[in-house]
Amino acid sequence: MKKIQTYFVQSICLCILAITYLPNINILANNKVLAQTTNADEPSILETQTSTSNRLQKLLIEQNKPEAALEISERSRNRALVDILSDRSSSSVVKPLSTEQIKQVAKQQNATLVQYSIINDEFNIEGKKQTRESELYIWVIKPTGEIAFRSVDLKPLWQKENTSLADLITHSRRTLGVSSNYLKGIVILKHPEQKNNPSQQLQKLHQLLIAPIANILPNQADAHIIFIPQGELFLVPFTALKDTKGKYLIEQHTISTAPSIQALNLLYQRQQKIQGVAKDVLIVGNPTMPSISLKPGESPQKLSQLPGAEQEAKDIASIFNTQALTGDAATETTVVQKMPQAKIIHLATQGGCNDSLEITCGLALAPSQQDDGWLTSEEILKLNLKADLVVLSSNDTALGKITADGVIGLSRSFFAAAVPSVIGSLWSVPDKETAFLMIEFYQKLSENPDKAAALRHAMLATMKKYPNPRDWAAFTLIGVL
Repeated sequence: MKKIQTYFVQSICLCILAITYLPNINILANNKVLAQTTNADEPSILETQTSTSNRLQKLLIEQNKPEAALEISERSRNRALVDILSDRSSSSVVKPLSTEQIKQVAKQQNATLVQYSIINDEFNIEGKKQTRESELYIWVIKPTGEIAFRSVDLKPLWQKENTSLADLITHSRRTLGVSSNYLKGIVILKHPEQKNNPSQQLQKLHQLLIAPIANILPNQADAHIIFIPQGELFLVPFTALKDTKGKYLIEQHTISTAPSIQALNLLYQRQQKIQGVAKDVLIVGNPTMPSISLKPGESPQKLSQLPGAEQEAKDIASIFNTQALTGDAATETTVVQKMPQAKIIHLATQGGCNDSLEITCGLALAPSQQDDGWLTSEEILKLNLKADLVVLSSNDTALGKITADGVIGLSRSFFAAAVPSVIGSLWSVPDKETAFLMIEFYQKLSENPDKAAALRHAMLATMKKYPNPRDWAAFTLIGVL
């Protein structure tokens, strides 16, 4: 009788949450005006609905409805980006995906999708109500249509180990040789003077994120896995996670990431429309750097040149029998003019996201009389590109402001500009090692158009020469395979 009463109460709560939460989703899905005016650099209305989404997912899981919970998890992601992508791809706004449509995305990508959802709850701690991490939900969607669900208890992290998932991720990055600072939602990375052995932290993250689903991931190393992170999980270098046998995840799987399943689907549709339209390969390296004020009110300082990036660009250009744009020739105006004709865009320059700069996210190009030399995220999202791939060979280019609506940064702006795939970095990257990795990547890509497989090959090759994961694990493929 008690179980029946509990179930009844849960059902009532479920209905109430659905009534309050789902109509707002539908407003977003059906409001054409919102889709036309939403800025990809701003979080969506769902930023304020995270707790409601969490409660609804939790109730659905308690009622043994993991597929319904997956739909809610997916609906809470990237609505601003999805609105823009759907606006560009068709005359009608795309509605949130059903479970069957999610299965179709896995099938069309021929990949296993792994979606994470961090569930927070209120706890009474020392007489005060506090919101803490409670559980990590993981869905594995196979290309066959099979969906598996796992739940990981996160409470022991703060109850017994005096830490959290976010702290664990931050600490793992520090032991890799990079550190994370959160300032107004922007991730700023610095190199500490002393580096530690990162293996223990990478194994702990593997234990939480991968071990619970390891037995249902594909056995073949060339089978694709697309991770869909949430929150601080966007900072995780999935390729460098280490199992108990000392094997990195990239040694066992071909890995990429995506902002959300629906964004992945819309980007795939865009890719199908632009295939073969653009022919050129645009390679930019070490442009004459512009000046920028490092802090508000300070005099502008010219950024340092990157001779390693120039050689990287020239070596890559030789693979495609083209000329790289370097130095004074790589002006913002010239690069932007050439972008719409390019199927591959490689930008090896200063850039990334930094809240202490006047421009939050941008890429440094040579200034001219027509421009200031800064290609900002705001300028990028207004472009209409036909490139199949943009590679941002610079610092922090996969990062940005982490919100409930995903990462708002350079990669998101290129997605809004209709690029289906972006390769960006999770921290500040070293010149020599990055050049080696990029050349290996393009040599493989010129033989086989599988971007994720080419990046895996490049990482494994770089790992042999430069074993520290800081030197080979920074880059991640985001979007369509």
